[in-house]
Amino acid sequence: MSGKYDDLLYLPHPVSTRHPRMSMEERAAQFAPFAALTGYEAVIQESARLTQERMEPNEEGKAELDQKLKLLLDSLPQHPELTVTYFVPDTRKAGGAYQTVTGNLQKIDLYHRMLVLGEDRRIPIEEILRLEGEVFQGLEPETR
Repeated sequence: MSGKYDDLLYLPHPVSTRHPRMSMEERAAQFAPFAALTGYEAVIQESARLTQERMEPNEEGKAELDQKLKLLLDSLPQHPELTVTYFVPDTRKAGGAYQTVTGNLQKIDLYHRMLVLGEDRRIPIEEILRLEGEVFQGLEPETR
């Protein structure tokens, strides 16, 4: 069987004088997959990220925190060391996370309702879940 284009089958491969030959890696890169939905992977990761719900202290817990804050106002000149557990709301979705930090109390900003620990950590009083430290050792066990 002889075909119409049989004379072309055995010609040498043409080599361009203007364009250099492409390496195998460069040729393969032309056919590599691409992200058709830009940002989709980030959205999936964000929706999979877990947050915690904010726990609201009961009346007894609120009274205990109030008592501890009053004690802190009295002992402010000594800059007592505190361990504070507080809620940090998530900026992107509902919920947030609880953080526990330890530091020396620098001041209580009653106008902005913030505790200032160390040089720059400002903690909103409304978000505090638990206050611990040696300054509270004098409290009765049922209110500690």
